[in-house]
Amino acid sequence: MGLTLNPTTYGDLCAKVLPRVIENDQQLKRMIKALEDLTFQSSATPEERALARLLEKLISDYEDEQAPVPDASPTEVLRFLMDQHGLRQADLLDIFGSRSVASAVCNGNRAISKAQAKKLAVRFNVSADVFI
Repeated sequence: MGLTLNPTTYGDLCAKVLPRVIENDQQLKRMIKALEDLTFQSSATPEERALARLLEKLISDYEDEQAPVPDASPTEVLRFLMDQHGLRQADLLDIFGSRSVASAVCNGNRAISKAQAKKLAVRFNVSADVFI
C-alpha cells in the first residue's frame, strides 16, 4: 500500500495516542476511543488512516486473546448482540443505510460487508471478525 507518511505528523499523532500492546480493559477502552475519534472524521489524512489501522490491529489482537471468535454465523452473532442490547433492525439504520438492507442482513439473506462489520464492531465493542 505505498502510502507516503509524513514522519513528523505521524509521530505527533502517535505521541498523542501512545499506541501500545493492550494488556487490560482500561487500555482497550482508551484505544477504542482513539480509534473512534479517527474513524468518524469526514476526511482523514494518510497519517490518521495509518494510525487507525494500527489501533484496529491492536484492538483486534487483544479481543482475540480475551474472547475467541464464537462458532456462530455472522448473522447469529448480530442477532445475539442486538437482543443483548435491546435493539431492533431500525436501530441499526445508521450502519446499514436502509430498512431493506438491515432486514436482509438480519435475516441472513445478505452478507455483512467489511465496512458494516467495522461499524458494528465499534457499536458493540467486539472484533469485526465476528461479523465476517
